[in-house]
Amino acid sequence: MTGSRRDFLKTAGLGVCGATLAGAVCPGPRSAVAAGEKSAKRPNFMWLISEDNSVHYSNLYFETGAEMPRISELADAGVIFNHAFCVGPICSVARSALATGCYGSRIGTQYHRKIKTVPLPDDVKPTYAMMRDAGYYTSCTKTDYNFRSKDSDWHSRKDWRERAKGQPFFHSRSFPVSHESRLQGAHKGGTDENIFVSPRHPDTPLFRQTNQAYNRIMVKMDAEIGAVVDDLKKDGLLEDTFIFYFGDNGGVLPGSKGYAYEVGLHVPLVVRIAENWKHLVDLKRGTRVDGFVDFTDFGATIMHLAGITPPPGVDGKAFMGPGITLADLNKRDEAYGMADRFGAKCDFVRTLRKGRYKYMRSYQPFNFDSLQNNYRYRMASYREWRDLYKAGKLNPVQSQFHEARDPEALYDVQQDPYETVNLAKDPAHADTLKSIRARFTEWVKGMPDLSFYPESHLIKAAFKNPVKFGQEQKDEIGELVDIADLSLLPFKKAKKGVDAALKSDNPWKRYWGLIVCSSFGKDASCFIKDAKKIAADDANLLVRTRAAEFLGLVGAQDPQPVIMDVLAKSSDSTETLLVLNTVVLLRDGKPGYKFKITADSVNAKGGQVPKRLEYLAGK
Repeated sequence: MTGSRRDFLKTAGLGVCGATLAGAVCPGPRSAVAAGEKSAKRPNFMWLISEDNSVHYSNLYFETGAEMPRISELADAGVIFNHAFCVGPICSVARSALATGCYGSRIGTQYHRKIKTVPLPDDVKPTYAMMRDAGYYTSCTKTDYNFRSKDSDWHSRKDWRERAKGQPFFHSRSFPVSHESRLQGAHKGGTDENIFVSPRHPDTPLFRQTNQAYNRIMVKMDAEIGAVVDDLKKDGLLEDTFIFYFGDNGGVLPGSKGYAYEVGLHVPLVVRIAENWKHLVDLKRGTRVDGFVDFTDFGATIMHLAGITPPPGVDGKAFMGPGITLADLNKRDEAYGMADRFGAKCDFVRTLRKGRYKYMRSYQPFNFDSLQNNYRYRMASYREWRDLYKAGKLNPVQSQFHEARDPEALYDVQQDPYETVNLAKDPAHADTLKSIRARFTEWVKGMPDLSFYPESHLIKAAFKNPVKFGQEQKDEIGELVDIADLSLLPFKKAKKGVDAALKSDNPWKRYWGLIVCSSFGKDASCFIKDAKKIAADDANLLVRTRAAEFLGLVGAQDPQPVIMDVLAKSSDSTETLLVLNTVVLLRDGKPGYKFKITADSVNAKGGQVPKRLEYLAGK
């Protein structure tokens, strides 16, 4: 980690554990333990991870959530975290942050499914490897990571019972019973008007049935969690083990998993405090913690409790253990989130939750949320939602998911937990918006965020060493951020900057200048002539695509000839996937171009390209 990044993280309240505790090495129950060094008896750790559920489905957080008696028992003997976040609202992105303690957009693990795994930086080692090297037995039932590491293996995929006598353990178990795939079948019942339906969704029998079905699933998941705790108790290990229960990412009703709303990012977290090790924590059983934590913090926390110094390159900081008081913890009021490509659907959204407010930055706001993702639309309620929109049967709030977004949004999550009212243009919140936007921009530039380059370019130029690439290109990334943020200005003020970007020798500045044009829509019509020239003969295929996209969105030129030419010339399947994303946008959105694309139209057919071609072929 560079000095500048360390300074930024300290300023942002995101520093590593050693920096958190007044510069001291994280103290353990007796003394700090270096990786690989054997130690005296230490606490055990268990992560019990339910798949695809946010806080909104648990009555520990929402009155409309399911009753969860076994998890409530954990809470009675531990603490509930009111504000825990998964960083990325989709499996592999969230789990990569959990395993490494690092933000995916800094180290290159932000895309799901991975097209290429990335190496970890030299100053980062996975949490399970740190625990293993310090003498812990590590076991896991699911990994799903976007990185590769020489320390990538856990001891086993079973449980703690194969460890050596007296050996401390770290066990991670996932519960797929709550996975989104469980809602892809038919559901019975649930037509009672008392069943809760989110204000973002249509209140139909199908959505009531789907909500009721998921509540039943949550009850099953709760029982499975309890069974593992019972096994631990039978083995006489319960009071020597810190148990962390949490969701791996948000979900699972339509518009949650994969999307950077609270229903995608805000996860339940309950930590049961081991009786024999309660002297390590300053939190009393039965406490609710208001301080903010995210997945980059989890590894630093168990290492701190175990007396292990975290790797210097992690982004997270411990939230339990010696020297961390409840008062200090409750001062933490920030959490960052990200949503990039998931499956074949490409997007670029970043968020900052600051206290009661949520800032959302959509860098490509014309990419409406309901843009086709094949796996999501296996769920009948997804399909009904879209069909009702096309039929004009939704109210404005229910329609938001299917329409272009605002480039930035501000939500009062305390008053509006489902993020239905954008306050960004409300003069009464102008000061709040300005403050949070500045904080957010500091984070994006300070990281720096690699996603300001398209994924295909990162695979070629950055993914041999993503962190090094990011530091070398930090100034240029900052310039790209500034170009992208022109879309936040009135067009008259942005015009000069857009003109400079379109005339730049740097293809990625032209790329972002065109995205800004698409964000402004017809307000940017003065750049149609420039865009036509770029679409016709720019040397960069993705820049040509963005020009054709802008021209198509404003109805200035049929985008099909340019895009078909790009698809025929591109030899890169990741680049082709991004172009096909534009095809789906222009075909399914307004004005609705009738693309005729077959497998023969596309030169590069690897990766996720077949998924897009299936959809475009009507399968």
